[in-house]
Order: sequence, then structure tokens, then C-alpha cells
Amino acid sequence: MNKRRRLLIVGGGSSGWIVAAYLNSALKALKAPIDVEITLVESPDIPRISVGEATIPSIRHLLATIGINETDFMVATDATFKQSIRYVNWEKLNSFYHHPFTRVRKQPLDDLAENWLKSDRSIPFMETCSEQPIICEMGLAPVMYSPWDMGTPLSYAYHMNAQKFADYLRDISVSRGVNHVLANVTDIEMKSDKQIKAVNTDNAGRLEADLFIDCTGFRAKLIEEKLGVGFEDCSQWLLCDRAVAMHVPYDKYYPGMVRPYTTATALSNGWVWDIPMQSQRSLGYVHSSAFISKEAAERELRAYQGGSCDELPARFVDFKVGRRHKAWEGNCIAIGLSGGFIEPLESTGLYLSDLGAVALAEYFPYRDEDIEALSFRYNRILSNRFYEILDFINMHYCLTRRADTEFWRTVQKPEHITDRLKTKLEFWERKIPSMSDFDDQFFLNQNTGSLGNLGANFDSRAPVDTAGLWNHESYQCILYGMHFKSKIPSIDISTASQLNVHPYILNRLQQAKNKLPKHADWLQRTLGMRQYRYSSKPAGWVV
Repeated sequence: MNKRRRLLIVGGGSSGWIVAAYLNSALKALKAPIDVEITLVESPDIPRISVGEATIPSIRHLLATIGINETDFMVATDATFKQSIRYVNWEKLNSFYHHPFTRVRKQPLDDLAENWLKSDRSIPFMETCSEQPIICEMGLAPVMYSPWDMGTPLSYAYHMNAQKFADYLRDISVSRGVNHVLANVTDIEMKSDKQIKAVNTDNAGRLEADLFIDCTGFRAKLIEEKLGVGFEDCSQWLLCDRAVAMHVPYDKYYPGMVRPYTTATALSNGWVWDIPMQSQRSLGYVHSSAFISKEAAERELRAYQGGSCDELPARFVDFKVGRRHKAWEGNCIAIGLSGGFIEPLESTGLYLSDLGAVALAEYFPYRDEDIEALSFRYNRILSNRFYEILDFINMHYCLTRRADTEFWRTVQKPEHITDRLKTKLEFWERKIPSMSDFDDQFFLNQNTGSLGNLGANFDSRAPVDTAGLWNHESYQCILYGMHFKSKIPSIDISTASQLNVHPYILNRLQQAKNKLPKHADWLQRTLGMRQYRYSSKPAGWVV
């Protein structure tokens, strides 16, 4: 075995520096049998785009493995806490529900969903399962000023500036030995059909390596342009293909609070992300170009915010929903946008880069002869997780009862619902989702056909939802937040009873009122966030 393994990451940004920082820390913690030399090369000429990013709780594993202090991270990245996603106008107009990170598990038998279905449903489902929706509505932080003494901690993630996050990880990585090269890749040398030998650059010469990570975004310079790995277009299931985004600085408009949750508001032809950071909010209207023009989409985004944003710049981003047939081909691994994309309705943008890095640390090939076996398994894991996310986000659209525009009428049609999701929903009409439903995720009448013949060493088995990201509790949240129909024999709405919230949740809410600070107050006192002057709500502003 060679005593050194050279890893070259092509492309920076959040994905590139997540890979560099995580592998540099994880391989050392795992006591890698040989030294792994990590180099990242990125172009100094590609414009950098600052965006607001919402995350999920897995980000805390990433930070812990790298050894990052939470307070330092939040200060450096303009970060705030995130405890939930608040879905507005998805089921129908003038409706909302929460998908929180914390949920009660009633013991010894969790009958919370059954009790809600049998009740008058006067209380939103998740408010009977979790204290977090109300904590979010009260604008409270998920932490205390003093050491936590409220029993089980609340689960949370973060909102942050993705560009600042990349810079923060870059500085940490370089200080710990990662080589950073600023240069443009001009050519890629091959040593065989599937093995890259080196990349040539304009001002840093020739960079040779044993493994190459493609973090070049939608361009996919290595995995697609050089290795020719194909792309599976999934736009049939998710119709949105463009976003228009802008930032609203608190100096311009401060709504009087920093929401401790992400807001996803459905508009006429898609939805708006609303991500609060310490100095501004990031807004983005994800929409379908087949149903709305750029000009109309921008007008609708500005109307969402209101009159305070007329002169703020907006930018458009085109995207295609889909995935590489293989994330790992030969000695090249695509991580981030080069490997695939799904609209970030459930805040999985950074998660897929996180997952790619975490899985690579576990399946790291210290010998060339191990690549074939390790890459086969790696590709299966990434493939399954992609389809899990695809189905889960597809579900938000197909369960809507909106019929006010052609877009919302279209997304509900059977041809825009994945076959896997159809069988899940048909099954869950007959029973409440439970953990055992995910043992192998095959149901009656499910299509067991392969993904097709896409070449040697390609895993053509049908994908399986292993609940690696969302289990039955999250499915219950969306299904019953959207008032999913039920054919369960024991559920008789005609005899519905009044619903009582579990005493545990009521007790937690009382403690929260007494012990949890306002989110903005915590950010100001602990992180030094500026105090902004409250702006009266502009006309047209959407809560």
C-alpha cells in the first residue's frame, strides 16, 4: 500500500470546502492507515454569489466532527437558529402548518396520530405531537442563557450565509493543512477510460492526484464533461426549474423579530423561501418557467415582500432537477450540484454535500483495488437518499387542494407523482404510517422494475426508501398537515371527539414561556447581533 493518498477537490464554494474540512478531520479521527493529502483548486474568476441557506439538524454532526464551536460558527456565518419549516398556503390558501425537528414519542404506545384522526381536528396535528410549532410562533430560541434544565433538549439547525460558511471552512481547512490553489482548470488528463490522472491549470501548473472530487457545480467538468456520466432528468416529478432571489437587509426592512424557522410560502406558480439571518432575510421564488415569465415571477416576489424592496437587486438561477447515474465513477466522485439537484423545499441543499462527504469518509478507498466495491456501495446509498428526498418533496405538491392556477392543478395529476410515492400514499390511506413501513419500502402493486441498463458496474435495482432522512413521524407531519384522506376503518369522523393536548407538551410550553429567550434577544446578547429599528409592515407583505 502506498504511504500517501492524494485527494484533489476541483471547485470550492460550500460543497468543496465541506468536503475538504470534513475529510481532513474525519480521516484523522478514524485513524486512516495512510496519510491523505488534500488539495482544493478553485477559480479566482468565477463570480461568488451570496445566498441564505437553511439546514437540517445533520449539520451539527458536520460541525462537531470538524471541531467547530457553535458560537464562533454563528458569528462568522451570520447564522440564526432554525427549529421548523412553516408551510404557508400549501394545502389551500390561508392555511399553514409546521414541520418541526422535535416530536413527542408517547410511551408505551404512540397513538398520537390515531387520536388526532379520530378527533374533531380543531388543533393542528403537529401541535398535538410537539411543543416546537408554538415555540416557533412565539419567536423563542431553542436554547437558554443558562445551562439547559428543561429535560430533553430541543432539536435545531441553522440559517446562514452560504458564502460566509464556505469562507469559514476554507480558513479552518487551510490552517489545518489543506492546500488551497487559486487557478482555472484548462485541461484534464486521463490514464484510462475511467481514471483521471491530473488536471492542468492556467497558473498553478499540473495537479496530479489519486482521487478527484468534482465540486464544479452544474458544469460538472469532471464527472460529465470528461467522464461522460449521464444525468437522469426528474423534472417530470418536480416542475419548478428556475428561481429569482434577493436579499432584504434589516437596515431596509426589519419585521421586529428574527423568526426561528424557515418559511415556505406557496405562491401562484411555486413557492418562496424566506430565510432569516442576523443582518438580512434571503428570499427566493422557486417557480416553473412553463407557467410564469421571469418578469411576472419577479413582480410576485416583490409583492410578497411589499413596498420596501422596489430598488433591491434580484437575480435568476436556472436549474434542472435530477441526478447523475453514478456519483462515483472510476476515481472521480461528484459532490454537490455536479452530482444532482432537488429544489430545497426541505432544506436539503447543503445536506446532499454533507452526505457525500460523510459517506466518502466511511467508504474512503485507501487502495485502488478497493474502488470498485466501495464505489458500488457509495452510489447505492447516494441513489437511495436522492429518491427518498425526491418522493418526500413530490408529496408536498401532490397533496395540495389548491386549484387556483394551472400550475397547482397540474402538479396534482397522476403523471407528476412518482410511482414509489403513489404506492406509499395508497398504502397510507389504509393505515397510519409506522416505522415498520420502512423495512424495505415495497408495497402491493409497486413497480419493481430496474433503473435501466446504463453500463457495466451500474446498480440497476429499483431504489428503496430506507427512512435515512425522514421516518414515519415526518411523513405523518406532512400527510396530516395537508389533511390527507384516510380510509382506515377505525377512523370515524362522524363520532369525532374533542382533542386534548398531552400534558407533557403543555408543561413544556409553560417552561418555554418562562425560560426561553426571544430569538432576536439571544442573538443580540450572545452573538452581538445589531439592534434594528422595527419597520411597520409594508402593504402586501405576507406573514
